[in-house]
Amino acid sequence: MSIDTIIAEAVSRAVTALYGVECDASSVVPQPTRKEFEGNLTVVVFPWVKAARKAPEQVGREIGDYLVLNEPAVKSFNVVKGFLNIVIEPTYWCKVLDRIADTADYGRREVTDHSPLVMVEYSSPNTNKPLHLGHLRNILLGYSLSEILKACGNRVVKTNIVNDRGIHICKSMLAWLKWHKDQTPESLGVKGDHLIGDCYVDFDKHYKAEVKELMDKGMTQEEAEAASPLMLEAREMLRRWEQKDPEVRKLWAMMNEWVYAGFDQTYARMGVDFDKIYYESETYLEGKEKVLEGLEKGVLYRREDGSVWADLTADGLDHKLLLRSDGTSVYMTQDIGTAKLRFRDYPIDKMIYVVGNEQNYHFQVLALLLDRLGFKWGKDLMHFSYGMVELPEGRMKSREGTVVDADDLMAEMVSGAREVAVSAGKTEGLSDKEIDDIAEIVGMGALKYFLLKVDPRKNMTFNPKESIDFNGNTGPFIQYTYARIRSVLRRAEADGADFKGYDSVEPNEKEINLIQRLASYQSVVDEAGRSYSPALIANYVYDLAKDYNTFYHDCPVLRESDPRLRALRLTLSAQTARVIASSMALLGIKVPERM
Repeated sequence: MSIDTIIAEAVSRAVTALYGVECDASSVVPQPTRKEFEGNLTVVVFPWVKAARKAPEQVGREIGDYLVLNEPAVKSFNVVKGFLNIVIEPTYWCKVLDRIADTADYGRREVTDHSPLVMVEYSSPNTNKPLHLGHLRNILLGYSLSEILKACGNRVVKTNIVNDRGIHICKSMLAWLKWHKDQTPESLGVKGDHLIGDCYVDFDKHYKAEVKELMDKGMTQEEAEAASPLMLEAREMLRRWEQKDPEVRKLWAMMNEWVYAGFDQTYARMGVDFDKIYYESETYLEGKEKVLEGLEKGVLYRREDGSVWADLTADGLDHKLLLRSDGTSVYMTQDIGTAKLRFRDYPIDKMIYVVGNEQNYHFQVLALLLDRLGFKWGKDLMHFSYGMVELPEGRMKSREGTVVDADDLMAEMVSGAREVAVSAGKTEGLSDKEIDDIAEIVGMGALKYFLLKVDPRKNMTFNPKESIDFNGNTGPFIQYTYARIRSVLRRAEADGADFKGYDSVEPNEKEINLIQRLASYQSVVDEAGRSYSPALIANYVYDLAKDYNTFYHDCPVLRESDPRLRALRLTLSAQTARVIASSMALLGIKVPERM
C-alpha cells in the first residue's frame, strides 16, 4: 500500500470518527507539501468544514491530532488555513522504499484477458512521400500513449491506416512514368519512399508551371487548374485505378512496395511497431457498403443527384457528404469502412485516433456517424488531438519539398549526439562501436524526449540543437543520470556491497525527497493514462533525475562508512535507475548502461 493510500484511509477514518460522516478514502487526495512549508503530504480539509461546523484551521488541527494518535506513519503536522501538512515518521520512508524494491513491474498495473481493449491508431502515412518531422510527433505520441495505457492495465492494439489510394498517389505515379521511369530504389541506392517523394514534388513543380502558362494566356487560376493537362491525366489515372485497370494497378503495387520497404526501415530506427496495419485501398469499399446500409435504415438520406448525406444539424453540425453522385467515396466513408473492419477484427472497448488538431471537426462528425451506424464505441471514440510541430524557420510544406525528412533528421540527431558526447569527454575509454551505439541511443533519445515533453495539445517548435544537451530538461541529461547510477551500482556489486539492513535508518531530507518522488510514480502513470499525456511521464522522469543528482551531490554513496546508511543509498540508487528506465521505456526511449 502506498503512503498516499495510507494517509487517505487514515484521514477517512478520522473524519468519520470526529464528525460522524462517511468519507470515501478515494475522495481524499494527498498532495506533496509545498517546499516553503514543513511536511511531506498535504490534505485539504475544506470538504469537511460544513459537517464539523468549525473553522478550517480547527478542523485541520483535530484531524492532525487524530492522525498522530492513531496512524503510526504520521509523526507530526501543521495547519496553514485549510491545508493540513503532514510529516511522515522518517523511518517509515524505509518501509516505502522496501515496498518499491519488492514490487515486480513497479508502476505498471496487471493486464489480464478481461482488461479493457483499447485500439490506438497512429502514423497514418500517405504512400506518396516519406515520413517527415510532423509524422514523427504523431508516431512517437501514439507509441508512447499505447505503452502508457498498457502500464495502466489495458490491453492495447497498436494500429496504422495507410493512405495508399487517391489523387495524391496518382500524382506520384504519373510523375514516375514521365520523368523517373528508368529509376528504381536499387538503381539510385535510395529508400523507396524518398524516390516516390521526389516524384510527388516533381509533379507539383510541373503542374504549377502549367497553371502559370495557362493563366498567362488569359485564364483565371481556377480555370487554369481545371484545364491543366497534367491534372487531367492524373484524374484519368485515378479513374482507371478505380476500374481496376491491370496496368495502373501493377504500377501502383510496385511503387507502394517501394514505399512500404522505406517506411519499415524508418519505423525500425524509431523503435516503433504496429499490431495491425489497414490499407485504405481495402477499406473504402467496406465504407460504401456501411453507408448504403445506413441509407436503407433511414439514418442517412439521398439527394436528387444520387449523392448520399448525413443530416447532423440536430447535433449542432451541418450536412455531411458520404458518397458522391458518381458513387465514389470520400475520406469519411473510408474511415467508416476502416472502423467496420476494426470492429470485426477486435472486440474494441475504446478507440483512440492520434491525429493533428486540424482534423478536430472530422472526428466530431465521425463519432456521430459511427454511433448512428451501430458501433457501440462510436460516440466514445477518442480523438487524441495534438498540436503542430514547426521548425524555428516556420511551417513545412510537402508539395514544395520543404519538409524535414524523418530519416535525415534521425541521422542528424545521432551524428550530433556523437559530436557532443565526444567533445564533452563522455566517451573516454570506449571503443568506436560502443560510441556509435551510445550515439544512436542518445541521439534518438534526445529527439523523442524533446517531442514528447511538451503538452501534446500545444503547438511546438523543434530545435535540434537544444535537444542534444547534457544539461537541462533533455533526454541526454536523464540518460546520463541513469548511466551514472549504473556505474555506481557496478562498483558496489564488484565490492560485494550489501543493499539490506537499513530498516532503522532515519533518512535525511534529500533521501526522503527522492523516496517520495519514487513513491509517486504509479500515480503519475495513472494520471498520464487518464489525461492521455506522455508529457507527464517526461517531466516526472526529469524531476526524478534532478532529485537524484541533488541527492548524489550531498549524500556519499560508496564512500559512506556506515553500512546501514550505505545500504539505504545503494537501494535508493538502484530503484531510481529502475524507475528512470521504466519511465523512459514508456516514452519509447532506451537508456545506456555506460556513457
